[in-house]
Amino acid sequence: MTVNDDSFTNWKHREEIAESMIPMIGKLHRERDVTVLLHSRSLVNKSVVSILKTHRFARQIAGAELSVTETLPFLETLTTLDLGPSQIDIGMLAATYKADDRGLSVAEFTAEAVAGATGGDKIERREGRDVVLYGFGRIGRLVARLLIEKAGSGNGLRLRAIVVRGGGDQDIVKRASLLRRDSIHGQFQGTITIDEDSSTIVANGNAIKVIYADDPASVDYTAYGIKDAILIDNTGKWRDREGLSKHLRPGIDKVVLTAPGKGDVPNIVHGVNHDTIKPDERILSCASCTTNAIVPPLKAMDDEFGVRRGHVETVHSFTNDQNLLDNYHKSERRGRSAPLNMVITETGAASAVAKALPDLKARITGSSIRVPVPDVSIAILNLQMARETTREEVLDHLREVSLTSPLKRQIDFTTAPDAVSSDFIGSRHASIVDAGATKVEGDNAILYLWYDNEFGYSCQVIRVVQHVSGVEYPTYPAPAV
Repeated sequence: MTVNDDSFTNWKHREEIAESMIPMIGKLHRERDVTVLLHSRSLVNKSVVSILKTHRFARQIAGAELSVTETLPFLETLTTLDLGPSQIDIGMLAATYKADDRGLSVAEFTAEAVAGATGGDKIERREGRDVVLYGFGRIGRLVARLLIEKAGSGNGLRLRAIVVRGGGDQDIVKRASLLRRDSIHGQFQGTITIDEDSSTIVANGNAIKVIYADDPASVDYTAYGIKDAILIDNTGKWRDREGLSKHLRPGIDKVVLTAPGKGDVPNIVHGVNHDTIKPDERILSCASCTTNAIVPPLKAMDDEFGVRRGHVETVHSFTNDQNLLDNYHKSERRGRSAPLNMVITETGAASAVAKALPDLKARITGSSIRVPVPDVSIAILNLQMARETTREEVLDHLREVSLTSPLKRQIDFTTAPDAVSSDFIGSRHASIVDAGATKVEGDNAILYLWYDNEFGYSCQVIRVVQHVSGVEYPTYPAPAV
């Protein structure tokens, strides 16, 4: 047999194994509310090839490809356990099992590692929590996709309604079409139908009421059977407590803003300060996409090396706030054509760091340049640290953080030598460390952090909503602290 034949036979064997994993992953998710992960990447509703590619990705960060032959025994064991709602990372199970020298079987090791999700310790499945989207623009539609995707078990977040201003004839048809097809993020994964008579969009079986209103004060959500809901305001029209309080109508319990909050509105970066949210807090902000991109790496660097001062320069994709062609704009430069120019503008991300990381004593400054790409940005984080270090030490630390720490859902890591912005469209992490571009000299480190400012940020929003709704389930094996 030739090398080519041998490689192809091996590929077909791995395909067969990945195929056998799909019903096990689906059944765990559907019947027990268990999300199977591989190095923080969900395997729910993934194709055979996607499962194999996710396994291969481990080579970039762990140095060796992870095979489905290694993870299958852990998945098979999970199907035999009395599991409650949880997230279980079979990549981490395989990695920690390799490092364990006690001679346990896979079944024994797995049962021990996920003990908190079994038997008397497991969390009981909870009733779903209603969610309302106020606004249906770029972030609103991506958040909708994520909510629909995560509704598989029926016990998590339920997107019940979207609130928009009336747009004339066939308004609901056009909005459903924008949800169905996206020029950047591709086709919606599933089916979408509409009922114009009842103003309802049905996406993968989820009935979503379209409510037309020009003012939050005009909506009584209980009239639509909505109760105790979390409302996600993605319009950015109101950013202080007084304005956002307009949403606290019958049927709405909490308001989450997808823009930086002003005044005393808490700015939350999931993974960093989400555990500071008070149970009785009814209004909070998910800060900005750039704040979410820089705060987790800042925390990781400060925890290990100490940060004395820093500057962030964001090279940011253009947004709907800019003009396609030169035209009047309230900002001096944003009126100039977005797809034809690099546009110097301001960023509030640096000043927002203090709200999300109050223990960081370093002064962080920032500026931004909008560039002619439609999605994915890069933050260049220039840090003076409290001690000297090496490039190898910094990269080893950030690689480990991306794999095993509580920040592993926020920080990703790539060693791809030819990485460019479009490679990170659809990334679910808040930011991705580009190892090849990292520079370290003495006590100075310069990090290049890619981030999908649309989808990655939307994932962070969903994590915050899951946390405040009580459906953010624990992850096993538990991340190293």
